[in-house]
Amino acid sequence: MTSATKYIRGSFRKSYKKRDIALKQWRGEHTIERAEKPANPVRARTLGWKATKDYIIARVRVKRGKRVRPKPDQGRKPAKNRKRENPGKSWQWFAEQKAEHKFDNLRALGSYWVGEDSISQWYEVVLKRD
Repeated sequence: MTSATKYIRGSFRKSYKKRDIALKQWRGEHTIERAEKPANPVRARTLGWKATKDYIIARVRVKRGKRVRPKPDQGRKPAKNRKRENPGKSWQWFAEQKAEHKFDNLRALGSYWVGEDSISQWYEVVLKRD
């Protein structure tokens, strides 16, 4: 690791504390937004991102917490009486799937966490044109 990479990575850790301004802006955006450039360029480079038109950064919002199941219809069903349930996969995986579904001609190389508030988490997904 070069010394420049080390300092950039350290500065990104410090910027987490100042993330409130960006989160306010992200809350008003759509669930999946294409970003002009990555919030964490060092992490994006480790996942394979390059500043060419074949690579896209998508910022994806995912709800925090467990998945809320719908209530059962037509009376009592003891087997389906759990309202909140873990889906068994990470929210990061769901973010990658959302991005691949929106940009169906691209495939996800990877993703990384960029922020969270009390309701949502945001991941940046690195997508590449095939």
